Amino acid sequence: MKLSETAGIHIEADNKARYESILTDEALQFIEQLERRFGPQRKELLQRRKERQEAIDRGELPRFLPETESIRKSDWVISPLPEDLKDRRVEITGPVDRKMIINALNSGAKVFMACFEDATSPTWSNIIQGQVNLRDAVEGTISFTNEQGKVYKLNDNPAVLVVRPRGLHLEEKHITVDRQPISASLVDFGLYFFHNARRLIEKGSGPYFYLPKLESHLEARWWNDVFLYAQKYIGLPRGTIKATVLIETIMAAFEMDEILYELKEHSAGLNCGRWDYIFSYLKKLRNQPDVLLPDRSQVTMTVPFMRAYSLLTIKTCHRRQAPAIGGMAAQIPVKGDEEKNRIAFEKVRLDKEREARDGHDGTWVAHPALVPVAMDVFNKEMKEPNQIRTKRLEDLEVTEEDLLEVPKGEITEQGVRLNIDVGIRYIAAWLSGRGAVPIHNLMEDAATAEISRAQLWQWIRHPKGTLNDGRKVTKELYQQWKEEELAKIRQEIGDEAYEKGRFEEASKLFDELILNDEFVDFLTIPGYEIL
Repeated sequence: MKLSETAGIHIEADNKARYESILTDEALQFIEQLERRFGPQRKELLQRRKERQEAIDRGELPRFLPETESIRKSDWVISPLPEDLKDRRVEITGPVDRKMIINALNSGAKVFMACFEDATSPTWSNIIQGQVNLRDAVEGTISFTNEQGKVYKLNDNPAVLVVRPRGLHLEEKHITVDRQPISASLVDFGLYFFHNARRLIEKGSGPYFYLPKLESHLEARWWNDVFLYAQKYIGLPRGTIKATVLIETIMAAFEMDEILYELKEHSAGLNCGRWDYIFSYLKKLRNQPDVLLPDRSQVTMTVPFMRAYSLLTIKTCHRRQAPAIGGMAAQIPVKGDEEKNRIAFEKVRLDKEREARDGHDGTWVAHPALVPVAMDVFNKEMKEPNQIRTKRLEDLEVTEEDLLEVPKGEITEQGVRLNIDVGIRYIAAWLSGRGAVPIHNLMEDAATAEISRAQLWQWIRHPKGTLNDGRKVTKELYQQWKEEELAKIRQEIGDEAYEKGRFEEASKLFDELILNDEFVDFLTIPGYEIL
């Protein structure tokens, strides 16, 4: 490419013909400028995460920051929301593949969050083809024809498009500046913004984003600086970009006010990213002697620390005139089994009723078939576009202890085996290029695989990591059950599918994550090296 010969940015991969409209010289020049200005500070923020983890390991638990008390106590609100982000009662999420984008935009949901992060395996083709797909969706020209000749096209009234770039901890090894991999966040944000911002505005919408895995208001400030620079670069007014922050780390739960404040003119509220939140709680507190999580199935939104975090999100957002979006319903339809379908849909209905009655302004689902279930609940419980004016939680007090309370429950053999099974199945699919994977009638993404391997890691090392029948969870027990679960998978899918499915590679990576005494922050980091 011409640019790679004359500047410090290089494409270290195939630039297929269909990618040329995305990887233009002008777009790459923009990406290079983003990386040069904001890349070094991103690395400083990641170093700060490590230092905070070391402090937690020394017993300095997360807390509300004394230095930002004035922000929490003073009266201020975020900038007004654009019209198409005022009613977000049902949002659907999924990867950036072509068929999924069309089905999600046509699903009847108010918003579709196109996810480059936990729902997408970051192969080069997935990432750049995903940008092609989103550009075509913005233009309204996206279509897809399956092997049977069925054609998928956009309906007349598609959902509002919101894009989730990859997190700050991830890099894009196929694009380098001065031969160093650059921030995956800046690649995903930059390419989508550069190619689509003006067109979105022309159509009455705008460049809207979901920001994942933030751990502090300083990281929100980093994103705000990126937004200011990007808007100025292409000549858009300040505040054109709107971003919803996923509160999916235990650290961010203590800085919700501050995160909204830093993004004030660009803020579109907060979302309860429940699965990553459970993972973060466990990851950050893994070395605390009193913290031990039971089976994943027992850590629901009604356990005290999850309930406290959800209610605090609503209270904080509504005080600041910001939307508070609820969490993901991971259930998917069960083909050919009406009773299992009925049970799954009833779980979704009850979950959404709790959210709507608590005061959430919307919620998430993972499958188009669940949109009507969630929509019916919110239509019944929420007569206005949102519940921001509802201050029913004004007198609620959530303490530091509430956010850290350890849930009660048991560790069972079934729970250990399920974690092994789901973790390996998901990683095998991820290595094969799929980031959102139906497993045992749930839509699993990287977050649920992270919970599975983090629990196993902790159960093995925690003195109280014993099963409800008294057996200690050990490396030897894990390895024995892992082999048994792999044998079950092979028997279920057959030898050929097993060999093609990268299960042996997935098993080896899973071993490294669990048997290594040094906890790996994100499985996607070593996984990306294999990918």
